[in-house]
Amino acid sequence: MGVAGLNSITYAGAAALGNFGQSRTISFGLASTSLKDYLRTIDFTAPALRARAESQPPALVRGGPLPPAGKYNQIVNASTPAWSQQMEIWLTPWGFLKGAAANNATLKKTKVNGVEYKVLTWTPPQKSPSGLPYKVSGYIDADNLVEHTETWVDHPILGDLHQEFFYKNYQSFNGVMVPARISQRQISMETFVATIGGALPNPPDLAQRMEGPPPPAPPPPLPPAASEKLADGVYRITGGYVSLAVEFKDYVVVLESGQSEARGLAILAETKKLFPAKKIKYVVLSHPHFDHMMGLPPFIAEGITILVDDNAKFFTDASLGTPRTLVGDVMAKSKKKPRVEGVIDMMEIKDETHSLMLYHVNKLEHSDSMLIAYLPKEKILFSADFGAPPAGQPVSPSIATLMANLDQYGIDFERHVTVHAPTPDRVLTKQDLFELAKRISQ
Repeated sequence: MGVAGLNSITYAGAAALGNFGQSRTISFGLASTSLKDYLRTIDFTAPALRARAESQPPALVRGGPLPPAGKYNQIVNASTPAWSQQMEIWLTPWGFLKGAAANNATLKKTKVNGVEYKVLTWTPPQKSPSGLPYKVSGYIDADNLVEHTETWVDHPILGDLHQEFFYKNYQSFNGVMVPARISQRQISMETFVATIGGALPNPPDLAQRMEGPPPPAPPPPLPPAASEKLADGVYRITGGYVSLAVEFKDYVVVLESGQSEARGLAILAETKKLFPAKKIKYVVLSHPHFDHMMGLPPFIAEGITILVDDNAKFFTDASLGTPRTLVGDVMAKSKKKPRVEGVIDMMEIKDETHSLMLYHVNKLEHSDSMLIAYLPKEKILFSADFGAPPAGQPVSPSIATLMANLDQYGIDFERHVTVHAPTPDRVLTKQDLFELAKRISQ
């Protein structure tokens, strides 16, 4: 492999990044962002990584115009110590071998699909949130080339997330073997692929190549959860991603669980404060994008049933039902498994106090598993990801899709509660939505 004496490397080509956790279809068939002029530099002595490219996101509507190109930046260094980030260095062929040499790797032989490999396994110094060690394995082929590396990282939704990297068609650059094709799989889905056309071991201008903007600062802590009464038994919970708590005679339904374990716990606590004598029966997931799923584990830990669009039922159940030995969150400690029910087209939750309607959003490019909620008596619409764009950005075509679905279902609302609260934070009106719709064609 030519790793002896290799302290850094730069390689270049073209790549594509699967929109893992944010695609229209949440599992196989991911939309992808193309990365033109992909350039990656790794300093194994720091250790640090810097990658950059011109990025081209997919069209918002199939067959529609592409959005403006942007800049892709990937930075791993001492300020990004989590194993889920550091593994980007140590799962490369050269980083893997360096890590194996430094961490007392064990060696065994195995066969995969009838092909014999030497397998090196070692443990990095980082520990998982649960306190358990991580594990790294690499498969060495008959030519003594690293063909495949793997590890498991903690993930708030997928538990012990299996990460795999595959390396093919090696070529020599100044004595260092570099794969012409690199691919990454997460839960067996290909989420990154690159074709490498050139490489430079130990670049003399390493410091310059590693220059760039620092990693973004961590987001400020969320404000405490607070509630606002919208109607009898209906409360809007703010402080992060907005949720709605709806009281029924014998139980409570929560719409949206928040974007993190901490946020999920805060929503649970606020809901219990509002309705201390009633259990929470359901939590409604608007759609299975990861930022909307990450607050679910605290609800699962309490045995609360998740209502999801039926298109996402299998993924939600399977992903949240995986082993969680590395995560160490409240769900892992509870040892509870998710209880998931699918909403096929439409569902009504009703008793003598309230009626809550859940509807599948048809022909939506953002997600094929989107639910909106409607309280007919109060004329309150609840939705996620149908808000106003940032200043200077065009309105998403999804607003027109929402309007078409509201017409289809005959939803006559007066107030519109959005998960991503506008600035200033307030409940929107029907007129607000109409104003957004007018801007689509501008």
